[in-house]
Amino acid sequence: MVEESALLGVVSVALGMVLSPGPNMMYLVSRSISQGRRAGTVALGGVAAGFLVYLVAANLGLALLFAAMPELLTAIRIAGALYLLWLAWQTVRPGGVSVFAVRDVPADSARRLFTMGLMTNVLNPKIAILYVSVIPQFVDLSRGDVLRQGLILGGAQIAVAVSVNLSIVLAAGAVAGFLAARPSWLRTQRIVMGGLLGVLAVALALGSAGGPTGSSSHEFVTLGG
Repeated sequence: MVEESALLGVVSVALGMVLSPGPNMMYLVSRSISQGRRAGTVALGGVAAGFLVYLVAANLGLALLFAAMPELLTAIRIAGALYLLWLAWQTVRPGGVSVFAVRDVPADSARRLFTMGLMTNVLNPKIAILYVSVIPQFVDLSRGDVLRQGLILGGAQIAVAVSVNLSIVLAAGAVAGFLAARPSWLRTQRIVMGGLLGVLAVALALGSAGGPTGSSSHEFVTLGG
């Protein structure tokens, strides 16, 4: 069985990540506001599937792959940093809009919503590092059945992430309406969000999140998912 302290540790890391701004949150909020809660929920299904991809892959030896090919993890980190920088620029650039701004955008089909949610999560380098180097730290080899422990701990992370993201999806419309009635707050939120994304990008590019053997759970509490 998994120790209670290990389970609580993974839950705290998962909670810190999901409450921090990142690609998953931005995509889910934007879809929920522009297309409704149902669309946000479908997109969340894709995000959840992305977590399952990492859960299965990590327990089938993804960590060994990254250990054998560290340049692969470096490539993921650089790609993720560039993606976050692009998101930050789109948020703070002149004429940019807040993720909570109500705007007309083409409606995506359920298939596209799910696929984009899946790809947004699979291409999120923080999730890769989480499953490769953070969650394994909570596995106790002396308790045996490492696979079962990995699945339980990963399942706890997914449960936390999906639950919080579902709350965000359901509340996105109300938050958008509140901010729309207060333009100055909307601008402030846009600047703060863009700034945080920029900081995340720089931290990721500099490798502050650590590699497959050097990450700590504390660092992940402050970096977005």
